[in-house]
Amino acid sequence: MIRLVFIKLPNGKIEEFDATQLSLEAGENVIIETEKGVVLGKVLSPPHEKEKRFFLKSPRKVIRKATVEDLEQFQGNQQLEKEAFQFCLQKIREKGLHMKLVKAEILLDRSKALFYFTSEKRIDFRELVRDLAAQFKMRIEMRQIGVRDEAKMVCGLGSCGRELCCAKFMNRFELVSVKMAKEQNLALNPTKISGVCGRLMCCLSYEFPTYVDLKKDLPKVGRYVVTRSGKGKVIRQNVLGQTVTVELEEGGEITIHASEL
Repeated sequence: MIRLVFIKLPNGKIEEFDATQLSLEAGENVIIETEKGVVLGKVLSPPHEKEKRFFLKSPRKVIRKATVEDLEQFQGNQQLEKEAFQFCLQKIREKGLHMKLVKAEILLDRSKALFYFTSEKRIDFRELVRDLAAQFKMRIEMRQIGVRDEAKMVCGLGSCGRELCCAKFMNRFELVSVKMAKEQNLALNPTKISGVCGRLMCCLSYEFPTYVDLKKDLPKVGRYVVTRSGKGKVIRQNVLGQTVTVELEEGGEITIHASEL
């Protein structure tokens, strides 16, 4: 068995880490090793146990609980990130690079600075990296990301008025298609079904399986059916209500539950 704990990373992502023998409570700050390096994370819930056979590879371990010095360093890094962002932005403009800077991130031990950007084409940023390394005296890494990743990093509010799902709780992006909008009888208006990133809204996938399952018992639009009022053609569906509207051959319309057909 492995003692696992859910930890929220600085970028908002939530991952499971090996808690080892540490006694951890929700809200505590801890030092963890990620693929990028050493970062500060926040414990979301007490450790829980899971069998080793569920893992293809061993999860990364929590190094230790954060100290007062770690928290002070983290706060200092946040200020340094703002300075690094502005300096990088200035250099991008000076060099006329066609890239949009999204975020600057400084690892807790200041061993590396990461700069995230979007661009429609490949960018030669070698001179930019040299300028950044000379200014901040640390390793520099430039990471090109997509528009969905940009929205996750920047955060904001969706058309529903709530915080973006990708920034709030989603750990990975699922495939979203126009078919999902069609199945839910949504108007295929790009402004209505697209998120702030310009791509189809992630929430289109949430209820898609339910709509597919409920539609199995409904006759398709255009199909002829027999009702208590006579024969007619289905012209509308109410998937959640499990009813259909039928245009009768003798004139008029009738809305009827699928079980009555």
